[in-house]
Amino acid sequence: MTEPNPASRLQHLPVSWFAMIMGLGGLTIAWHKAEDLLALPLRVSPALLALTTLLFVLLAGLYSAKVIRYPQAAAKEWGHPIKMNFVPAVSIALILLSIAWLPFNPPWSKLLWSAGTLLHLFLTLHVITQWVHHDKFQIVHLNPAWFIPVVGNILVPIAGVQHASAETSWFFFSIGLLFWPVLLTIIIYRVIFHGSLPERLMPTLFILIAPPAVGFLSYVQLTGGIDAFARVLYYTGLFFTLLLLFQAKWFLRLKFFLSWWAYSFPLAAISVATLAMFQHTREPLYLRLAGVLLGIASVVIAGLFARTLVAVFRKEICVEE
Repeated sequence: MTEPNPASRLQHLPVSWFAMIMGLGGLTIAWHKAEDLLALPLRVSPALLALTTLLFVLLAGLYSAKVIRYPQAAAKEWGHPIKMNFVPAVSIALILLSIAWLPFNPPWSKLLWSAGTLLHLFLTLHVITQWVHHDKFQIVHLNPAWFIPVVGNILVPIAGVQHASAETSWFFFSIGLLFWPVLLTIIIYRVIFHGSLPERLMPTLFILIAPPAVGFLSYVQLTGGIDAFARVLYYTGLFFTLLLLFQAKWFLRLKFFLSWWAYSFPLAAISVATLAMFQHTREPLYLRLAGVLLGIASVVIAGLFARTLVAVFRKEICVEE
């Protein structure tokens, strides 16, 4: 079998690579919150932030080269009924980087937030327009990655309350909150009545954790405290976490795909949410639970990073599907 040359591998570089930035960005935020809450003397979040930023620059450069050299391949990906939903991972990566940079460099954080927010609004409008006018969608195309374009708007207020009017953050929060239950209902219908997801897309089930966990964090930022609705969001995210961990034996059987990175950001998000619950309630139970969840997220993401490096070395990624 002939190995693909570097040019053809660039042509097949998937936009889903940016899910790696989402996972590493989420882990950076989780560790920084833990370090601040517990006054940990050894800090790993600055190193994680540097790694995540450098990887984003590298991926952004490579994907930009793909768009310039192979515009038809990129356009095909953007119009694909499944792959198109990963395109907004680029703007979400920018928003997550803005959150991670906020404690270290607020002006740089604001620049990243502004670019990510504007890009994500454009991509949200683009994807929804595709949903409405596309004539090729079938129920089997639906998977939790469909949350990424619209529910990603819920992330905006976490740093947005520091960088713009609260009304701007409420606008984006409302978009995500509107589409979350709509898409959740359709996805549950799809997996119950139309068979399991394909093996390659099974890891995307972990994305179910992210909307309520991130929604909780944004809602607390917008309101300044924890009320009944905040608790509903948090415990919904916690329930999905327990449900998916209960099914771990099914996920452990899966062959490695780049979609494994779908495990990463949701686990980091529920870790941050649990740390926030401890911060506001001071209940020791939340601190112990946060330690367990952050440990799981760290081990999973470290394993994903190592397995991805192996796949890159073996040239298993960026090949024609």
